Order: sequence, then C-alpha cells, then structure tokens
Amino acid sequence: MSASPAISSKASALQASRVSKHTARKRVNAIALTLSLAAMAFGLFWLIWILVETVRLGIGGLTLSLFTEMTPPPQAETGGLANAIFGSFTMVALATLLGTPIGILAGVYLAEYGQKTWLGSITRFINDILLAAPSIVIGLFIYSVVVARMKSFSGWAGVLALALIVIPVVIRTTENMLSLIPNALREAAYALGTPKWKVIMTVTLKSARAGVLTGILLALARISGETAPLLFTALSNQFWTSDLGSPMASLPVTIFKFAMSPYENWQKLAWAGVFLITIGVLILNILARTFLRDKH
Repeated sequence: MSASPAISSKASALQASRVSKHTARKRVNAIALTLSLAAMAFGLFWLIWILVETVRLGIGGLTLSLFTEMTPPPQAETGGLANAIFGSFTMVALATLLGTPIGILAGVYLAEYGQKTWLGSITRFINDILLAAPSIVIGLFIYSVVVARMKSFSGWAGVLALALIVIPVVIRTTENMLSLIPNALREAAYALGTPKWKVIMTVTLKSARAGVLTGILLALARISGETAPLLFTALSNQFWTSDLGSPMASLPVTIFKFAMSPYENWQKLAWAGVFLITIGVLILNILARTFLRDKH
C-alpha cells in the first residue's frame, strides 16, 4: 500500500518533465520560426527594392534605338546598346554550345562509369573547385593563357571564359539527374541485351532530359550577367563587330562602364541594360523551374 503514493509521485514528476520539455521545444520552435521569417523578410525586402528600382529606372530607357543604335559617346542625344546586345548574345550562345557537350559527357561518365574510380573522384574534386571559384579567377586564367599569348583581347577569349563557367554547372546537374534514375530501368534494358552505350543514350539520358536541360538553362542564366571574365578577355568595343578575333562589346561590361560614368545618357542606357539582363535571367529561371517541375 505504501508503494502506491511513490509510484504516483514518480508518474507526476515524469508527466511534469514531459510537459516542461514540450514547452521548451515549442519555445525553441517559435524562436527558430521567428528568426527564419525575419531572415526571409530581410532578403525579400532587398530583392523587391532592387527589382522595383530596376524596373523604375530601366523601363524608361526601353526605346527602339536601344536595339538599333550603337553605344553613344558621352552626352549624346541618341544611342543604344545594339552592339553590346549582339556581342553578349554571340558569346553566351557560343559558350553554351561549347561547354554543354563537354559538361554532359563528363556528367555521364561520372554517373555511369566513374562512381568508384580514382579518375571520377579527381574529376568531381576539380569540378567542385570550378563551381566555387570566383568568375574573376577564371577570367584571369584565360587572360594569362590566351589573351597574353595572343597579345590581343578577343571575343573567342570571352567565349572560353564563359564556357569554363558553364561546364561545371552542367556536369553537376547531369550527374545528379542521372543518379536519380532507378537502376531497375538500366537492368531491364541490360536484360534485353542492350549495350551500355545504348542504354545511356535511350534510357537514362532520355529519362533525365528535363533535369539536364534545367542545368543548361541555369548555366546560361549564370553566364548572361558575368562581367569580370569579360573584362579580362573580350574587353569591350564601342562599335558593331562580328569578328570574334577582336575585342567585342557585351551588356555586362557596357553596364559596368556606363554605370560608373558621370554622364546621364550613359547611366540611362546602363539601367536599360540591367533591365534587359534581369528580364532575360528571370525568363531562363522560370523555364528551368518549369522543366524541373514537369520532370517530377
């Protein structure tokens, strides 16, 4: 009979301890949730401010001459960004065409052949370094290897620098997407006597095509606004040129140069260029998310 009050006392103490721990967890959860929401609100505040200022200052410069006239001299009444738009489009397109096949092939090797090999481990390590490397380092590398040896800035040097940014992004995305494909699909194809190269082409890559395309679009969006690599490689050009062997204008470099100037017409064109790049990157990210959503 005397044990019953002791058992009841222990049960009450245990219940009180559980209630105390539950209250403490709720308090910690509330604090963490509050801090998370505050951090999100802080980030959204600056993001919305940047977007509002970009639209407010950039949309006023969207005229027909922006797409038809060359970059003007200081304090000119007319002028546009036609040469910079063409230069950016050319270098970004060529860098994507150059870097995408290399990235896809390397990603296929890492996912299908190099999972446990020393070459695969070294490739992943180097790829991680390239992913984390600042773009200005890549620009300086191409400057020392190409520009300094050729003794001339050129559009081709800019293409190479941008391609080196595309490759690691595509490699990582391709490897990750292929790794998500169930092995049962591969084994079923092998059971039918299909060679491995054909399994990769018709089964795994086909199943992962949406994710691979997403990686390509994300890489394209990243290099569209890169300035530092082009400052050391393609430099800039005030005139229209399609010669990739000579300095070539680009939107990011032109924006950098015009935004730092004291001339009102250049600043207005710089904001218009910022607006164009922002809209372009936004469209590419929407497309990438759409493809990724369709995959799932």
